[in-house]
Amino acid sequence: MRVLIVKMSAMGDIIHALPVLDYLHQVCPGIEIDWLVEEPFLDVVAGNPLIAKVQVARSKAWRKSPFSSATLAEAGALKRALQERDYQIVFDIQGNIKSGVYGWLTGVESRIGFDAEALQERLNMVFTTRRIPLRSYDSHITDQYLRLVSVPFGRDYREMKLVSDIYTAPEDDAAAEALLSTLGDGLVFLFHYGTTWQTKFWSEESWIDLGRELIARFPDSSVLLSWGSDKEHQVVMEIAAAIGTGARVTDRYSLKGLTALLKKVDLVVGGDTGPVHLAAAVGTATVSFYRASDGKRSGPRGDNHVIIQSPMQCSRCFRTKCDRDRECRQSITMEAVVQGVEKILK
Repeated sequence: MRVLIVKMSAMGDIIHALPVLDYLHQVCPGIEIDWLVEEPFLDVVAGNPLIAKVQVARSKAWRKSPFSSATLAEAGALKRALQERDYQIVFDIQGNIKSGVYGWLTGVESRIGFDAEALQERLNMVFTTRRIPLRSYDSHITDQYLRLVSVPFGRDYREMKLVSDIYTAPEDDAAAEALLSTLGDGLVFLFHYGTTWQTKFWSEESWIDLGRELIARFPDSSVLLSWGSDKEHQVVMEIAAAIGTGARVTDRYSLKGLTALLKKVDLVVGGDTGPVHLAAAVGTATVSFYRASDGKRSGPRGDNHVIIQSPMQCSRCFRTKCDRDRECRQSITMEAVVQGVEKILK
């Protein structure tokens, strides 16, 4: 059997979907799984031995010049590549109009997607041929993806132990090891300050207090601060300077390079952001905090992870901007994060 997973973005959601690979290989030995992904997130799935072929869409670039000869040629080539693979099933776990169109372009008769209640863009249902309702216990986003792919095979994902991984090159692993060799002998914490929404950030003062507290509690420990944009770089430089000895800003890494580093540190702290989910996917302990988003729906799960949800009544609002942003940031206390770190280290 050969199937296509359509999960194109965003990075955190793709990471949450990775356990479907292990599920499908367990219930259908010998299955070939292709994965359709947007170009910016290719590194999340590239090199994974559970994937037979990665199909890449350049939708963002194509929208800039939709009728150019280059766009038409590339889009046509992707359509042919999808059709030539002769899939038996397309699993549309993205659930928007774009993913629906790509699934439809495969020409496959069996295109499985979510029903209306689970979709943000209900027009997606025009392009699927079978629509799967969620059950009350499918509360986590990973469970929802597993629910959809499990239907044709009839085996409950809840009774299975499923793992995920993100594959890195030897040179990325070596670079990460070289960095850690320059640090002290104590624990290595990695803080990731940046995120996409205003309502997912934590206050800079809290990051500083946390760094100072962890270094004080765990002598010889180090705090690495990662970043993803020039603006974030400036902020983390200021945070590292305020923390003082033991804090260091990392270089800017590719996704594979950052993943290699995340594999080797002892614990990662951050909000609802890609690097936290990357760390969880490769087995590194995390403490993560959630304000506008819902930690029970999208946070890392297991004994190796601690989730801190804002106690404000309007938490889980899923708003990208808010007039009460400062109050919400302060509702995540440094003491709560330290308690989470100590719980994992014990």
